[in-house]
Amino acid sequence: MKHPFLEAGQIVNTHGIQGEVKIVPWCDTPEFLCQFDTFYLDGQPIRVRSMRVHKGNVLAMLEGVDSVNAAMALKGKTISIDRSGVVLPEGRHFIADLLGLEVIDAATGEKLGTVADVLTPPAHEVYVVRGEHEYMIPAVDEFLAETNVEAGYIKVRLIEGMRTDV
Repeated sequence: MKHPFLEAGQIVNTHGIQGEVKIVPWCDTPEFLCQFDTFYLDGQPIRVRSMRVHKGNVLAMLEGVDSVNAAMALKGKTISIDRSGVVLPEGRHFIADLLGLEVIDAATGEKLGTVADVLTPPAHEVYVVRGEHEYMIPAVDEFLAETNVEAGYIKVRLIEGMRTDV
């Protein structure tokens, strides 16, 4: 079952003296976070009064946080978003939904393992698959035959060199 909230960033510091917080986003772009008017901290909703992108981070004024001390109390907290407020483009998935999916060789039907991590270098994502062996599989059409999050699997096309523990 998909969790209704997705971790989207971390409050790492304060900014200024009015209670603004600095958030390091855990999504594709900091602008993505700016579309939300409510975040969730420890499962509780907190309204966003204002938000802006600054040097690759998000600076936000949160309801009820109006001093440096109040902002400091939030340092280190993870912010989450409500997944129902997000529409992803066709073929895109939340990383949280990919972790733990079973990975199957499309040619042989062999179960290779599960998605243990998703690396996000600039070019494209790379799935780290761990089972009896470890594989690094670029998340591009050439290697992904089918992704079915609801059914819990990804079918892949392997080539030599994807297995990393040889």
